[in-house]
Amino acid sequence: MPNRPPTSNPLPRNEVAVLGLGPMGRAMAAALLAAGHRVTVWNRTPGRDTELLALGARAAGSAAEAVAGANAGAPLALLCVRDQAAARSVLDAAGESLRGRTVVNTTSITPEDARADAADAGARGFRLLDAAILTPTPTIGHPQGTVLLSGDAGAFAAHEPTLRALGTVRHVGADPGRAAAYDAALLDLFWTTVHGWVHALALARAEGISGAELVPYAQGLPKLLPPLIEDFARRADERRHPGDRSSVGSAEAGLVHVAHTARARGLDTAVLDAALAVTRRAVEAGHGADGVSALVELFARQVSPTAPGARRRPAGRSR
Repeated sequence: MPNRPPTSNPLPRNEVAVLGLGPMGRAMAAALLAAGHRVTVWNRTPGRDTELLALGARAAGSAAEAVAGANAGAPLALLCVRDQAAARSVLDAAGESLRGRTVVNTTSITPEDARADAADAGARGFRLLDAAILTPTPTIGHPQGTVLLSGDAGAFAAHEPTLRALGTVRHVGADPGRAAAYDAALLDLFWTTVHGWVHALALARAEGISGAELVPYAQGLPKLLPPLIEDFARRADERRHPGDRSSVGSAEAGLVHVAHTARARGLDTAVLDAALAVTRRAVEAGHGADGVSALVELFARQVSPTAPGARRRPAGRSR
């Protein structure tokens, strides 16, 4: 964990409990300490709090003790564990100690789980905000650290000054599942992009091209993404997908070419084949001349019209 220089903070020192001391939990606790807050930490597996204790954190023997400890307890608790099952286990174990407090759950969970957790919290007498941390641990405690939160707007407003110690924080809506939905959509983009790059490296290697040789040309591709991301988002929102620059039909031809080349070298083409199958369905549905962004309509038809944020009118033919 990098040492953080002391930071001046005009805000009052607040009591905060951090439950879960994996890399992200430790980074959040360190950022809170650097901002001058009083932090109590707990982890299911002991031994992960050594550096935090040296920075001034207090250790607790249980999640309930961390929340209900010194000075009438912590009005705010940050939960950061492996998954939904672990999060539920900690929340259940904390029991009545959570009553009247706010929990920010930074665990990666589904939107449905976030909504269920918030409803359960309300029934148990505490408020729960779901949080999606969009940036890696080194950014936490700095402006480039980005955290999206959703749920009770009053809870967010009450604790925003404390949460700003983590970086740039944004409340993205009262729907408790909204932050998790942002997280899932952005991770969808990230991991499919990463897969594309590692598959490209394998294909290049099969043709005798080293990764180092490919890098200068691959680095130019991300520069194309910012305008494309904005353009495709606008087209998706407007449900208009003109094929004036590139079309679904041309995308199909490109995917056929890449998949054939990869198969000829014995590479796994499962993801390419899946992308090609979706693109072919769009062509068969009459979208061959439309822009590539029209593929969103093929995916969106699988969304329930009653799902949060879903449009109620059916997707029309792209124009």
